[in-house]
Parts: sequence; structure tokens; C-alpha cells
Amino acid sequence: MQLRKVKIVGTGKYLPKRAVTDEELDQKLGVQAGWTHKATGVGTRYYVSEGETASMMGAQAAQDALDAAGLTFADMDCLVCTSGTKEQPLPSTAVFIQQAMGQEESGVPAFDIDATCLSFLVGLDTMSYLVAAGRYRYVLLVATEIASAGLNWENKESAALFGDGAAAVIIGASAPEESARIIHTSLQTYSKGARYSEIQGGGTRLPAHLQKDLAESFLFFMDGQKIFRMASRLLPDFIDQLLEQSHTKMEDFKLVIPHQGSAMAMRLIRKKLGISKQQFLDITLNHGNTIAASIPMGIHEAIIQGRMERGDRILLMGTAAGLSLGGMVLEY
Repeated sequence: MQLRKVKIVGTGKYLPKRAVTDEELDQKLGVQAGWTHKATGVGTRYYVSEGETASMMGAQAAQDALDAAGLTFADMDCLVCTSGTKEQPLPSTAVFIQQAMGQEESGVPAFDIDATCLSFLVGLDTMSYLVAAGRYRYVLLVATEIASAGLNWENKESAALFGDGAAAVIIGASAPEESARIIHTSLQTYSKGARYSEIQGGGTRLPAHLQKDLAESFLFFMDGQKIFRMASRLLPDFIDQLLEQSHTKMEDFKLVIPHQGSAMAMRLIRKKLGISKQQFLDITLNHGNTIAASIPMGIHEAIIQGRMERGDRILLMGTAAGLSLGGMVLEY
């Protein structure tokens, strides 16, 4: 185990103003009525509209987290953006979140950690060690995603899954008498699946200014069938190892908060892993797949709905492009 006396002290969330229903996407995609809901299990997702940027959404979620924690930005020692999408290639999105919060003169270090859909989990794991070591007192983690900007509407099933939004979590050291802690984290990557979910253009291999006739290379591609087959093969052993290493059993968890991929895939994975319906937090129906924001959104919803209370043992888990697997056992 890798025990760290670190706790979540505040959370926040922002959803864009524009709600997009399955019925609206049926029309946009030119498919039969009811196809989108059957294919995705999403009822409503949200897309940004004019004036809503990744940094603006992240800043609002961050401010809500500060308010929930009873803290101010002056209490923060570090700001980390844990997103799978970027506002622009350079500089990091965290810089623009700091600016959007009106803190451009603060000097608080701001940088990104990107592990696609597992960015928040990886960021939480990484930064918790710095909090536990006393390097930072409070760290503000922000996941802000605009999936709608890069969707390929010819790839109907994957395009219909995604939504935009942001979530923020503040972590700090827990007191000796508190039970709150991170117990164990496990991460694995199998790059055999690297091409199953990708955006090819925009990096140094396919720089934007040289790809005028390859617009599709800048759009999101996902082979959901291959990802699901690979993940369903690898996840059971991965979760078994995580439980063994953390000396826990699935029934020990008050709640399992997954990366919110497709509703259908999550239902199948839940049954395969032996997670009860009562344990499983599913927010897909009114969020869609919000990439790395989905896990912290789940944490936020669990807290405000009263499904997650101090002392509860929680499992965070998911998959990401790469193909990567991640899981974290914590006591809230």
C-alpha cells in the first residue's frame, strides 16, 4: 500500500449553458428517432456556447471548490489542470485558468498533467505525494473539457457520447485524528491500444500549418468496440490486483466512481467486476462522457447528493486512451 494522509477539502463543478438532448442529436446525425439514446445511454449532455472557454469553465468550478472549502485562492500553493483537451497547445491550460480567476499576478505555480481520460486520477495521485511530503499545503486540481470542438460527426456513435464541462477538487493534508487518506493507486498502460482513441493532428508529427488538406486528422477518432474488448479483458485482473494490494474487497466500498464512458460499457463492466448497482455512481444520463472531468464531477455529485460522507471508503477507476487503466482506493 501507499498510504498518504491527504483529503479532499472542497469540490466544484460547471456545466455549459447549452443542453443538447438525444433527440437533437438524432436530427443532427440524420439517424432514426431513438438511435442516439439506444447507442449511448445519454439523455442530455452540454456543449459550450459563445463566451464559454475551457479556462472560464475551469475558473468557475475552481471558485466553487474554494467556496465549498471555505478557502481563497491565496491559500492555494499550486494549481494543476488535469484535462485531456487543451485550450491551446502553448502555454498550459492551467495558466489560463489562473488568469481567468483574476490571479495573473499571484505567482502561484500553474501547470498541466495530461493522461487523457485519467488525467484527474493521475493528477490527484501525483500531487498527493507533494501534499503528504509538506511541499504544498493545498493544491487546486481542475479538469475542464471541451469535447464538442473536436468531434467527428461522421463517427456517429462516439460523437454522440461526449459532453463539455469542468470540475475542481482541492486537496490538503488530513489531521492525525482524521481517517481521510489515499490508501493505494495503480496505473497501467498497454500501448497496443494507442491508435484505438486518438487525435493525430496538431503535434510535431502532423503540425497544423502543414496539414491543410487533412482536416480529419485534427478530429477525434475512437474505435469503441476495440477499446471495450481490450478493457474488458484487462480490467478484471487489474482490479483484482488493486484490491489485493490495498487489502480491500469490492464490498468494502461505499461507492465506486468510474470514468463515465458509455453507459452500456459501464453496465457490462459493473457486472463483470461484481460491483452492485447501489455502489456504482453513474452520471452519464445527464452529463455524457466529459473525458477527465467525469471522475471529479462524480466525486462532486456524490458529495452534494449525500452518497459520500467522511469515513467512507471509495474506489475511483477508469480507462483512458493509451490504452491506460487506473484505480485509486481512498477514504473520504
